[in-house]
Amino acid sequence: FLSLTEFSPECPNILIAERIDCIPDQVATKSTCTLRGCCWSPESNTSVPWCFFSSNHGYKVDGSIRSTQAGFETTLTRLPSPSFFGNDINIVLLTGEYQTPNRFRFKITDPKTHRFEVPHEHVRSFTGSAASNLNYKVDVKQNPFGIVVTRVSNGRVLFDTTIGPLQYADQFLQLSIKLPSSNIYGVGEHVHKQYRHDVNWKTWPMFSRDIGPSGAMHNLYGVQTFFLCLEDSTGASFGVFLMNSNAMEFVVQPAPAVTYRTIGGILDFYMFLGNTPEQVVQEYLKLVGLPALPSYWSLGFQLSRWNYGSLDEVKRVVERNRAIGLPYDAQITDIDYMEEKKDFTYDKVKFRDLPNFAAYMHDYGQKYIIILDPAISTQNLVDGNQYGSYIRGENKKVWVNESDGVTALLGEVWPGETVFPDFTNPDCTSWWVEECKLFYNVVPYDGIWIDMNEVSSFIKGSKNGCAQNDLNYPPFTPSILDKLMFSKTLCMDAVQKWGKHYDVHSLYGYSMAISTQKVIEALFPGKRSFLISRSTFVGSGKHTGHWLGDNAATWDHLKWAIPGMLDFNLFGIPYIGADICGFFDNTTEELCRRWMQVGAFYPFSRNHNCEGFIPQDPAVFGPDSVLVKTSKYYLNIRYTLLPYLYTLFYKAHTQGDTVVRPVLHEFYSDEVTWSVDRQFLWGPGLLISPVLDPGVDAIQAYIPDAVWYEYDTGAKISVRKQWTNMYLPADKLGLHLRGGYIYPTQQPANTTVASRKNPMGLIIALDDNNTASGDLFWDDGESTGTVESKAYIYYEFTVSNNVLQMNAINSNYADPDNLKFEEIKILGALQEITAVTVSQNNVVENALLNITYYPLEKVAHVTGLQLELGKSYTVKWTQKLSVNERFNCYPSPNPTQERCEQLGCVWEQVTSNSDIPPCYYSSDNAYSVDKVEYTSSGLAANLILNSTKTRANENFTTPISTLRLEVKYHLNYMLQFKIYDYQNARYEVPVPLNLPSSPMSTAKERLYEVSVQKKPFGIQVWRKSTGTTIWDSQLPTFTFSDMFIQISTRLASQYLYGFGETEHTMFRRNMSWHTWGMFTRDQPPTYKLNSYGYQPFYMALEEDGNAHGVLLLNSNAMDVTFQPTPALTYRTTGGILDFYMVLGPTPELVVQEYTALIGRPVMPPYWSLGFQLCRYGYKNDSEIAQLVEGMKAAGIPYDVQYVDIDHMERQLDFTISTSFAGLPALINRIKEEGMRFIIILDPAISGNETNYLTFSRGVQDDVFIKWPNTNDIIYSKVLTIVGCFQSCICFVFLLLLQIYGAHAAFPDFFRNSTVGWWKREILEFYNNPTNASRSVKFDGLWIDMNEPAAFLNGAIDGCRNDLLNMLPYIPHLGYRSDGLTVKTPCMEGQQYLPDGTPVRHYDVHSLYGWSQTKPTLDGLQSATKERGIVITRSTYPSSGRWAGHWLGDNTADWDQLAKSVIGMMEFSLFGISYTGADICGFFKDSEYQLCLRWMQLGAFYPYSRNHNVKGTRRQDPVSWNSTFEEISRNVLNIRYTLLPYLYTLMYDAHAHGSTVIRPILHEFVEDRTTWEIYEQFLWGPALLISPVMQQNAVTVNAYLPNARWYDYYTDEEIGFRGQFKLLPAPLEHINLHIRGGYILAWQRPANTTSYSRKNPMGLTVALNDALFAEGQLYWDDGVHIDAYEDGVYLLISFTANQNVLNIRVLHHGYTDPNNLMFTEIKVLGVPTSVKQVTVSQNG
Repeated sequence: FLSLTEFSPECPNILIAERIDCIPDQVATKSTCTLRGCCWSPESNTSVPWCFFSSNHGYKVDGSIRSTQAGFETTLTRLPSPSFFGNDINIVLLTGEYQTPNRFRFKITDPKTHRFEVPHEHVRSFTGSAASNLNYKVDVKQNPFGIVVTRVSNGRVLFDTTIGPLQYADQFLQLSIKLPSSNIYGVGEHVHKQYRHDVNWKTWPMFSRDIGPSGAMHNLYGVQTFFLCLEDSTGASFGVFLMNSNAMEFVVQPAPAVTYRTIGGILDFYMFLGNTPEQVVQEYLKLVGLPALPSYWSLGFQLSRWNYGSLDEVKRVVERNRAIGLPYDAQITDIDYMEEKKDFTYDKVKFRDLPNFAAYMHDYGQKYIIILDPAISTQNLVDGNQYGSYIRGENKKVWVNESDGVTALLGEVWPGETVFPDFTNPDCTSWWVEECKLFYNVVPYDGIWIDMNEVSSFIKGSKNGCAQNDLNYPPFTPSILDKLMFSKTLCMDAVQKWGKHYDVHSLYGYSMAISTQKVIEALFPGKRSFLISRSTFVGSGKHTGHWLGDNAATWDHLKWAIPGMLDFNLFGIPYIGADICGFFDNTTEELCRRWMQVGAFYPFSRNHNCEGFIPQDPAVFGPDSVLVKTSKYYLNIRYTLLPYLYTLFYKAHTQGDTVVRPVLHEFYSDEVTWSVDRQFLWGPGLLISPVLDPGVDAIQAYIPDAVWYEYDTGAKISVRKQWTNMYLPADKLGLHLRGGYIYPTQQPANTTVASRKNPMGLIIALDDNNTASGDLFWDDGESTGTVESKAYIYYEFTVSNNVLQMNAINSNYADPDNLKFEEIKILGALQEITAVTVSQNNVVENALLNITYYPLEKVAHVTGLQLELGKSYTVKWTQKLSVNERFNCYPSPNPTQERCEQLGCVWEQVTSNSDIPPCYYSSDNAYSVDKVEYTSSGLAANLILNSTKTRANENFTTPISTLRLEVKYHLNYMLQFKIYDYQNARYEVPVPLNLPSSPMSTAKERLYEVSVQKKPFGIQVWRKSTGTTIWDSQLPTFTFSDMFIQISTRLASQYLYGFGETEHTMFRRNMSWHTWGMFTRDQPPTYKLNSYGYQPFYMALEEDGNAHGVLLLNSNAMDVTFQPTPALTYRTTGGILDFYMVLGPTPELVVQEYTALIGRPVMPPYWSLGFQLCRYGYKNDSEIAQLVEGMKAAGIPYDVQYVDIDHMERQLDFTISTSFAGLPALINRIKEEGMRFIIILDPAISGNETNYLTFSRGVQDDVFIKWPNTNDIIYSKVLTIVGCFQSCICFVFLLLLQIYGAHAAFPDFFRNSTVGWWKREILEFYNNPTNASRSVKFDGLWIDMNEPAAFLNGAIDGCRNDLLNMLPYIPHLGYRSDGLTVKTPCMEGQQYLPDGTPVRHYDVHSLYGWSQTKPTLDGLQSATKERGIVITRSTYPSSGRWAGHWLGDNTADWDQLAKSVIGMMEFSLFGISYTGADICGFFKDSEYQLCLRWMQLGAFYPYSRNHNVKGTRRQDPVSWNSTFEEISRNVLNIRYTLLPYLYTLMYDAHAHGSTVIRPILHEFVEDRTTWEIYEQFLWGPALLISPVMQQNAVTVNAYLPNARWYDYYTDEEIGFRGQFKLLPAPLEHINLHIRGGYILAWQRPANTTSYSRKNPMGLTVALNDALFAEGQLYWDDGVHIDAYEDGVYLLISFTANQNVLNIRVLHHGYTDPNNLMFTEIKVLGVPTSVKQVTVSQNG
């Protein structure tokens, strides 16, 4: 010991991060620091050492460095410095050994005195010579001494001990090592909350200890001194291992550096170099002992708990888990099976039948595992007899002794006073083997779990206490728990065969495992059996597995298990797991469910818990619980993949691979992976991403840089090398297969005994290059030595170029079950696999194979294979683009092979179906994305055009190279994605949408995920909750040029609804190669011809019944193609791509979300729900007057009368012809009687009239569309002899047009001046400023011909811009060859938006009717001062905010009935709820039966109007006979009775966006039958209408979905559901049914609503199966503008439950002047007769 006067510390400027602590044993003070001769420099950060070593501490090389056979040696002498803990060893010997090119060892020993060295079975003295071609270079620094190891390849210093001094005293040895990176992993056993060490000054003690995992930095059960350091992104790594078993600590600091401090033994370091982390582990395990190969059955799931209480209870647990079909291989019993917790005994009362239990388990193919603790009781048995195991051990002297070496040390464990076997003594091993045998002969078992072997004792040291000496109280005690060496264990001076307990304490579990392995060899000769140990040491994995100890049922412990498993895979103990659901504490269903999910992927998969807490075996949660279902689901996947897992264990056993593998081991080049520890891999290929937090259904998961496939669906995910928000609902865990690997599988079963008999298979997951490889190891699953004797099958599998090679490299095992590979799944098969051939030794085998291809997922499934296990095969497949996968490369008319091939596409006609495109793409689209910019609310990216790939339609137009994609996550249910030209502004649709000013969605709550596929470009959107892809545009069709934009997407199913306006023959779109055009046109409904409106919106169902909607906000001429892929292609001729997607998830929610975006439907006035009459062809006003009187006399309810253009002077708007001079007076008269009147307005204004003020004022206000760059109005012709289309021959029509057609000008309703002009014209027609008697007091306006329609194509003198009118690509429109100007003005017409922006009619043509609608409603309301109604023929998304719509100029044909229902349901989707068709047909003479059936159906149109054309017979209800009148009266009385219900539905639509005419599937989407139904419909949720639609039919085949239904007429429950039923439907009858669960408000009918609104009201309460019903009533004055918005309404809710009806006023903003009352309540479905009714108010 040197006095301070002789020593002066040299304290150069040492970096704070590089300080080596000089006072590790106490709180640092300056005085202690001075005493130790160290440097003192306090810091604000208390974790930084304030007292640290000077540069003149340590040792120096004394003399030369001498070469040896294996390397070198030299003597080191201690530099003079103060002693810390005494007994410094002044001269030590350094020995270096170049053991292999990648392994270097150096040890520092006392040359004079032998010190304890670990007697390890593998790590022994080296006898070989120095290796050559070293990958490392070793430098020995002289003074102070240090060792520096450098990587030869790059000169990087890996290991540098000069950062701190060597300390070498008898009981204090220390060495510090500076490292090249902070990526440090390993060292244990501890709870590492993260896998990568936190280098911020952490000290980890190591000394085996019985303490459960917690958040503290305690030393736990085992000692593992190995760490791995990843140097950089090349993967270069090295490992360091100290062979020392004394108590020690391991310090990490930010230099980065580590320090080992130990209190005994020697310093014996090994260093391992590798090019990858995995290689380092392999090098380490080759030294310390490769892991055991587990029995196959031990890879099955296991159940255990401490204290079942009895064997009966154990059996109950076994039985209930068998009963649910849980895959489950082993049952374990804890110490409660023993008599008084004594080893080798069993409780003869509670476990009396235990000797037969193993047989009971074996009968089911299951195994039985027992626990054994080391401590042996000294007490007699319950019956007074001696405890034989103790007596026999005592006789053989096999215990750990006191310090005298002869007296057995006494401690205390579970059975009370105990002795402790000394497993380092061979006699003890013999005794242990014998005891296990004796017990086995009484109670057979299959495997052993050894516990409490740290070694644990419940008293400190021994019953006699521990002596005061340097072993029990060493001068330096590492920072172990309790800071007391013998806490909860034996005295350190106790004696064992291998040495003092001080030295061998941490080897206790290791030696016990070796002895227990001997038991297994003796009990199960030639079998592997099963062994897990709580305490482990370096190399334990050769003999035993391990579990992570007595954890707790907390979410933290669930998380920390992953770093724990990763650590033990580094340590060579891959058979590892944590107690699933937690050992201590009561678990919860959610925690246990999530733990069972991830635990299914623990190599050692066991659910185990502690006495005193609730049971947590899966079955206890209930056979139908989500926990049971998800546990079975993932355990079945585990059992399916056991061949893969078993092969991983083979590779661990033979070469030291990890089994549970950190993501960084495979993806070290990606720095993000260096800290990923909430996910893990099985081997290289299976990525497991569990939910580890409560209350979440989404996690942030990292998807490394590879191709990945969802395990569940086989679909490739588009995310790669990025974090993603992975949606994982209650029953889901993230599970992905890596492309490039082949996974051997086997059909699962409930035990491995059963599953090993099942057919095998392969999952081939292709990588970017369509290649994959894999392997399979297979033996009998239980014999020892199969690897050494080669008694196994080993396959190498490779796939490339559509060929699978199955090479049996070794085939020395014949499986008794003659196993065969019977199925292959190929993930990432981009084209359909059409043929598979199997050959063996180049001979093709005949096989009946079944090939299923899933185009959406790109998965091929080949079944029916019979490939014998152990034989080599070649399997080849041919792929062909399925015709359903073709995308049309030549959508223009008349494709030819020559034109097709000019576009670089493939020509191949399919003769059997001419709809299948003969010309199709064979290469990717020309766009890609380089960099995606992500924000919290969306993403953006520029698209790169690959000019060498531009092809297809692009020869018409040049693709734009300056495109940008923007995706905005506006709301949790709604997103927008937009592709536009960022350099040149293009036309965008000027229709305002309701979007949040900034996105309001959150990553957690969003229903969707979006990813951008980079090359070729595509967008993918999927539903988080199910993983269903609902948009996937990575398809060859995408192109974007000035006049041709095309994009396709795959669809989630064949069920798509919407797109209009076109007459459709069914509600869902036919996906069999149909193309529909969209461009507004005056086209009466005709199959495949584009009609009045333009609705680019669809709703789609996913296979599970979830629904979503998509709007493309584009107004240019467009078409959409549906194909059976299923896929959809949009082609538009201008503008941009601006998509909005809503995610429902129900069909009704889709409509609500869509109308929230575009605007809610208008609230019609109450009177407009009455019946209405109109015809084109009234001769004069007296004819109308007579009709009104006739209807009145017949008592047929009827509210509204119309005039068509007949009332006008020469069809001029705002004029009255002489035949209708009495019209103003007639209108006033019928309004006095409670009726209403609607007139028609067409937009075209005649320009060649004299004194036509409407035109001249329009010219003055500059309201008309003009030729571009001129002041000239574009004139077309309009002649309103509509019937001519039906009857005149063409040349007569054209002749008439030449002579009589007016020069028609078209107002531009976008302009502010036009809006003012139009409003004024409406006002002056309503209030004639010059002659009040000519004021026409209309109540509503019907705007027609606003597509806009002309009876001339283009303009009077033709159009002037051929390109715009006959564009390069003309969509699939009617009269396609005539271009865009069919029956409409020229496309070059110049229009102006309200802000003055010029737009071409080409772009806004389809917005014409839309632009007219709001100005018309504004004009109407300013004139009438009432709500009024506008009916428009041409619509666009959001038209419904201001108007209703009728389905146009239909025909009196039977097929029109069903088509009208389809049309109304479509407009329900489009947000236009006030709809109907012309009842009885517009064109053609109607006939009696047709018109009658149509009156019945039309009584349930929201807009219920009978209307027909000039020149046909009358068809109003009083034009037939009295029977017709009666039937019409009756059905309209039903309508009028139910108007309060209908009006409430209209309110629901207006306020919440619900549908009024509701497809049945909206209410019953879980019933796939409803997805196809369109000849029935609902009013809201509750009234089912099943009309007759066939001629002469007197029955209707109606579908009654799964609910309780009541006949509207009889009030009786019909008694069937969920089926089609033939219902009687005589001529006078329409079938109506009320749905149970709903309450309908009604009112006694009258001839008009003005009278019916005064009548008493009633309720129909239709109870459901649970005797529950609910409903609402909305009521206002029926005419107030914005009554809902102003709160001037009444809203009442009704709820019936069992025998109580509650009526509650939810909003009281209106008092009805008629003092209305509910005077009648009908309750349908009351189970018993009613004796008494009481009514109470306010209690």
